[in-house]
Amino acid sequence: MKKQRSMRAALVRFAQVATASAAFTLLAACGGGGDDNNSTPAGGVKLQIVSFGDSLSDVGTYAPVAAANFGGGRFTTNPGQVWVQNVAQYYGDTLTPAMTGGFGVAPATQAGLGYAQGGALVTNPIGINHVSTDPANYTGALTVPIVQQVTNYLSAHGSFNSGQLVIVNGGGNDILYNFQLAVAGAITPAQASAAIGKAAIDLAGVIGKVVQSGATHVLVSNVPDIGATPQGMMSSAANRALLTQASLGFNQALAAALTQSGLMSKVIYLDIVPVLANVTANFSQFGFTVSNTGTACNLQAMAAAAQKFGEPNPAAFATSLFCSPETLTVAGADQTYMYADTVHPTTHLGALYAQAAEQAVAKAGLGK
Repeated sequence: MKKQRSMRAALVRFAQVATASAAFTLLAACGGGGDDNNSTPAGGVKLQIVSFGDSLSDVGTYAPVAAANFGGGRFTTNPGQVWVQNVAQYYGDTLTPAMTGGFGVAPATQAGLGYAQGGALVTNPIGINHVSTDPANYTGALTVPIVQQVTNYLSAHGSFNSGQLVIVNGGGNDILYNFQLAVAGAITPAQASAAIGKAAIDLAGVIGKVVQSGATHVLVSNVPDIGATPQGMMSSAANRALLTQASLGFNQALAAALTQSGLMSKVIYLDIVPVLANVTANFSQFGFTVSNTGTACNLQAMAAAAQKFGEPNPAAFATSLFCSPETLTVAGADQTYMYADTVHPTTHLGALYAQAAEQAVAKAGLGK
């Protein structure tokens, strides 16, 4: 029997086998450092970006392990940016993590304003891949919930201000978490639906706290249709329909809660579902060769490499968090595939997500 090895050591070995022992350099993310001059950014207005959410908006919480030892670092086709980084760049800002750690590395507070964390739920601290019932455990993913992310920001900064664009997205993990419990028979479909609806209402409450704490520009993105992602396409027709139903149900509950509380008129609401549906239906017109039927990252090879080294959970490596140019399905897949893994956008699709957000902000009368 082999000795139990740390996640950090496992990532080192995984990186070595995935790259066929080639040494590669961690590429710097687009955008570089902050813009200290007074020039007007592309968005027509200079804004500081603050972001709360899950893996779709995580700008590098787990990078100390993933990037240093493997070449990944974000839930996309690394070293590409996730959508909120593109939005920040558009308004003359650079978005970096507010906290780093996890996968065996102790959490450390950073100076950035990117609070979103991969695996995070809306209120439950035991998120996807947390691997412990102790919220403070950092053996796996940290998964600080969105409600706590906002609390952490306010503890550090006191309030929001008119020079900021606060971005909130979340709920996708609540859908997947409860869906998986229902499929496993741990809860009933009715209980899963109720839990997903409650998560949407709770997220509206978090958004209310953001507005009440001084934010005047708040962009809220609802969840994509998970049934229309590669994960949905790889599922049975019945489960695919359930994922779509759960996604749309969450979005309806969120919109209703925002409307009933009077918040809808105070936020910029981005309905990302039709945006992504249009790209999927017309993927070749947007420069893609593969829509939602494949992944840019070679997930099977990544998991197989981990299994070869005897990792107890090789499937945990089959995620875009650990994806780099060396582990792409084909060269240039970050631009020709829509999805990096089964749910996360590639660099190219993330850029289109950002454009939709920027257009929504401009439509609300801010910038261009």
